[in-house]
Amino acid sequence: MSRLLKVLLASIAGFVAGILVAPKSGKETRADIKNKAEDAKAEAKLRAEQAKAAATAASESVKTGAGKVGKEAKGMAESARNSAGVMRDEAERLAAEAKVRGERVAKDAKATAKAVERDVRANVKPKAKTTK
Repeated sequence: MSRLLKVLLASIAGFVAGILVAPKSGKETRADIKNKAEDAKAEAKLRAEQAKAAATAASESVKTGAGKVGKEAKGMAESARNSAGVMRDEAERLAAEAKVRGERVAKDAKATAKAVERDVRANVKPKAKTTK
């Protein structure tokens, strides 16, 4: 049960008990009932306004928090997108560098193979053919 409802029920119960034991005339009792009802109505109105104000404040807090979370998420997404672009660019640069180095190694290997072949031809004499 809500606190307001408990307070309201307790007030009503106290009021009824007071009426039953009070030695007043009907006119006075009706006036008391009217005054107590007006007091209860004013109290209920005050509590309703307080609840409305609290709900409005909570709503604004949620909106503000959601806005902050949205901005942070957007910032993180932008950062991830930028990082992915940097990584892609670096991968492309490294691939181009690997291609250039691979071509250089292949060229050097061919040159070395030709040099070895020249050296072998120059230093290895063919076997003389023998006739029988």
